[in-house]
Order: sequence, then C-alpha cells, then structure tokens
Amino acid sequence: MPTLLRPACVAILAAACLLCTAPRAARADEVTVAVAANFARPMAEIAAGFSAATGHTLKVSTGSTGKFYSQIISGAPFDVLVAADDETPKRLIAAGHAVAGSNFTYAIGVLVLWSAQPGLVDDQGAVLASGRFSKLAIANPKLAPYGTAAQEVLQARGLTDAIRPKLVTAESIAQAYQFVFTGNAELGFVALAQVAVPGKPTTGSMWRVPANLHSDIRQDAVLLKAGEKNAAAAALLAYLKSPAARAVIQAYGYRR
Repeated sequence: MPTLLRPACVAILAAACLLCTAPRAARADEVTVAVAANFARPMAEIAAGFSAATGHTLKVSTGSTGKFYSQIISGAPFDVLVAADDETPKRLIAAGHAVAGSNFTYAIGVLVLWSAQPGLVDDQGAVLASGRFSKLAIANPKLAPYGTAAQEVLQARGLTDAIRPKLVTAESIAQAYQFVFTGNAELGFVALAQVAVPGKPTTGSMWRVPANLHSDIRQDAVLLKAGEKNAAAAALLAYLKSPAARAVIQAYGYRR
C-alpha cells in the first residue's frame, strides 16, 4: 500500500524541485566593478537600482582610470571597468585583458571650474586670468582624463605658463575636489557630477567649461576578462544602457 505524504512534506518537496530546476541565470551573483572617481555618485544610485532589478550585488572600487589600468594588467580581479575615457578600455582589449566588442560609451563628461567660495568663479571663467587665487587643483593628466581636459582649457585660454606655478596636481578627480572643498586650493577643475547633485543646491561658484575648449571626455565601460563568465557582470553592462540608468546619468549632468 503506497505511503501517503503529509501536506507539509509535499510542499517541501515541491519547493526543492523548483530550486533544482531554476535556471542558473536567475541566481544572484556579485560583480566587482572599478569605477572612475567622477562617476562615484551616479554609480551609487545605479548600483541600488541594479540590485533591486536583478538581485545581483556590486562591489565597487573608485579611483583614477590610469591607476585602474595598471592594477588590471597586473592581475586585479575586477569584472567590469567603468572608465573616465574611451582609450583605456581599448588598450585593455588590445592587451587581452578585456573582452573585444564589449566596450561602449555610457556618458560624455562635463568639466567645470569650481570654487567652494560663492562669487569667486564667474560664468565666463575670467577668474583664471585675474590673479585672484593662489592655487588651482587639477587631476593628474597622466592618470585622469579630466586632468587632460583641464590642461587643454588652460592652453586654449593661453594661460598654461602663467598658471603653472599655481597648479596643485591631484591623484584623481576626487582628490582635486577635496583640495577645493577643504580650502587647500581656491579653485579646481572637477566634474559637474561632483558639484551638481540632483535635488541639492550647488554650493560655491562654478563655470561650466564650454565643450569646444577641450576634447570630448567620452567615458566607456568594458567587460574585463575576469568577468567574462560572470552573468552579473554582463547584466550590469546591459543595465548601464537601460532607461533607468540613463535617467540617473543625465540627472547628474553628463552628456549623451
């Protein structure tokens, strides 16, 4: 005579069968992401939306794109690079450290001249030639694309030699912001996303640098070799292209 199962046992067996037959893609995984410092705030919001939508979690490190390049070619186990330029992802692909064809532009950065002091920076950037400051912070041009763009602005304005003694070179755009925020430099070239936070008033004073004064700051993301078999890494890159992520990126002032 067959054994009858209690209802509770039936429920447990049914749940176990569902778990066994569930597709692996539905499993929540972790993705390790190297994020350019200028994109730290938008990425925090995107990470929250991504986790809510997919169940995957992000382990985020922020810093200069140049330093991330050195770490990745030395074996750092990042799955995805969200860079501040488009050249670094290409170099990583060429060197065999990133997946060919996975790179794409997720944003075009906007450079601003910013001071924590209200009224110091005018809407034309004329303060650069005024002599009314002693220190100007920029990110290291060898490591950070925003630093390269800042140099191009000074060259376009014919101020490279005059301002060179006043330059304070930061390791990253995040450190350049800190130099200005703490008063160690009266002015600094930083990313718009660092000073124009959605829903909050902008502090100090700033000049939004016209795009024709420097090369486009095309910011690309790329799938790294370490993340090639990580479903969460592929899902993150897809999410960066989604309307939800695009809305966050645009809210922080990045161009498309």
